[in-house]
Amino acid sequence: MRLRRWVAERYRQVNGDHPMTAADDAYVSAQFAVLDELCAARGCDADDVRRLMLDRRLPLPGYLRSDGAEMVPVDLLALAERAGGTDALEAWFTGHWVEESVGAAEWDAYLSGRYVCLRSVAPATIRRKDELVAAIRAALADLDADPTDAGTALRLCALVDELDALMPAFSPYDRLRFGGPTSRDTYVDAVRTRLRNRP
Repeated sequence: MRLRRWVAERYRQVNGDHPMTAADDAYVSAQFAVLDELCAARGCDADDVRRLMLDRRLPLPGYLRSDGAEMVPVDLLALAERAGGTDALEAWFTGHWVEESVGAAEWDAYLSGRYVCLRSVAPATIRRKDELVAAIRAALADLDADPTDAGTALRLCALVDELDALMPAFSPYDRLRFGGPTSRDTYVDAVRTRLRNRP
């Protein structure tokens, strides 16, 4: 019980203390797994996983449901298994970036549990999301220069579709903890609206 409390405290330090509505609870229950249930299904001890979270060797939960349940990705333990265990995870993870400082920053972001912007959190999908966002920004700038350019609009549409496939829907709670629009709001929904309304 003490470890669960410590995880909740660390979670609130990272995310703030915002209320989860019934809609938020329904969303996270459909998209994520309860830590205790995931560990029971995998035959591991949930408190061992909590210790790894507190030791910054596994990410914090993505959400705390209003009943206090720690909601984690279904594939929470998959990256560690691919890396050869939690002892090897950090070096394996950060090694996906050429610049050491970028890898370290992404590791910190991963450990925060706030990578709820991806259906599957892995270095490859993190990098691809960043590439797509940069390409969408560039295409939007091109569209600003020539709003009637059909080629740019088609390219933008393909980029947005690919990003959409990587990202979940998000919940209203996410807009509170991130302090504004989500990446889906900005780079998928708003861009599609602009494309529909272009000259």
